[in-house]
Amino acid sequence: MKTATIPPIRVAPAFRLELEGVLEQGETLSEFVENAVRETVQKRKNQAEFVRRGIAAIEHTKRAGAGVAAEVVIAKLEAKLAAARSTRAQRS
Repeated sequence: MKTATIPPIRVAPAFRLELEGVLEQGETLSEFVENAVRETVQKRKNQAEFVRRGIAAIEHTKRAGAGVAAEVVIAKLEAKLAAARSTRAQRS
């Protein structure tokens, strides 16, 4: 299989110098860019999978009818916050 190239990008000279300044010993600019692209691709795949699993979990919860309404959760959190504020005010 033949390799392909990633399109070159234009950057400001100052940024190019900054980039060259962070290269590891013996690392080329091409290696750095390839690694950055690979990491970004993997990050986006991970994000997409996370969202997919989250949506599937929400759908499962809705089908099962086993969820807790957001209003109930928020009310409980507000009650805890009010109690904490009250305790703090009493200590002052």
